[in-house]
Amino acid sequence: MTPLLFDRSLLRVRQRRVRALGPATFLLDHAATELAERLSAVLRQFDVAVDLGASSDAVTYALAASGKVKTIVAAGFDAGALDKSFLRIVSDEEELPFADASLDLVVSVLTLQFVNDLPGTLIQIRRALRPDGLFMAAIVGGDSLNELRTAFADAESEVEGGLSPHVAPFADVRDFGALLQRAGFALPVVDSERLTVRYDSALALMHDLRRMGATNVMQERRRRPLKRATLRRLEAIYAGRFADTDGRLRASFEIIWLSGWAPHESQQKPLKPGSAAQRLADALGTREIPAGEKPER
Repeated sequence: MTPLLFDRSLLRVRQRRVRALGPATFLLDHAATELAERLSAVLRQFDVAVDLGASSDAVTYALAASGKVKTIVAAGFDAGALDKSFLRIVSDEEELPFADASLDLVVSVLTLQFVNDLPGTLIQIRRALRPDGLFMAAIVGGDSLNELRTAFADAESEVEGGLSPHVAPFADVRDFGALLQRAGFALPVVDSERLTVRYDSALALMHDLRRMGATNVMQERRRRPLKRATLRRLEAIYAGRFADTDGRLRASFEIIWLSGWAPHESQQKPLKPGSAAQRLADALGTREIPAGEKPER
């Protein structure tokens, strides 16, 4: 049974609250622009695309502007509140409502990091794609908010004598290639980018996280409010360790990009072992040294 790391009901409540607070969208806007640029390098058109986990119109607008997609569907638990000029489906990333082999493109931007069963969701996405359909996603990676994580841990240890989870355990970039292959995707590609955002204070960072709907929704979170003494110590640790010369504080975000294709017979496949038409030594213009033979000095 898949462990439930995240309280997704609480996630929905907090993301709806973002609309009332006024969202902080700089990270999502950056990722949506980057998605459009990556999609522009794909030399084909897509009939039906789904923006999975859509929480704003940024990604659907980016897909529309790319000129690559005929029909765009925004799918998310709050999709009904999005731009009515696009098709919208209220859904959960953990239980996709799409028929097998019904989609040509599935994209997801900064939402899958809060899915409890990520391998299961990837399998559902691959099944929903037609043969040679494309999946592209941006996911918050494990190096994100390492400064805040460190400051929280040290402050709680000093003031309260123990630790509780405050920042989600995001996956490492090295895990995703295997996850894509396990889900049945062909030609998987994974890479990452790191962004540094600067703030006047740790409180300003936490305010932005609240306006992103990205505050703590872990099942094992501490239920009681953070002590003021712990918060003051956190601010001091953060300012003492992660400030630039001008006094502003650094906050790191890692975005992991992944893509994979639903298998199709037309796709390139690796050559079978021993099928090379030319020896490597000949291609390099060197002499092949048999195993066990020492090279001449």
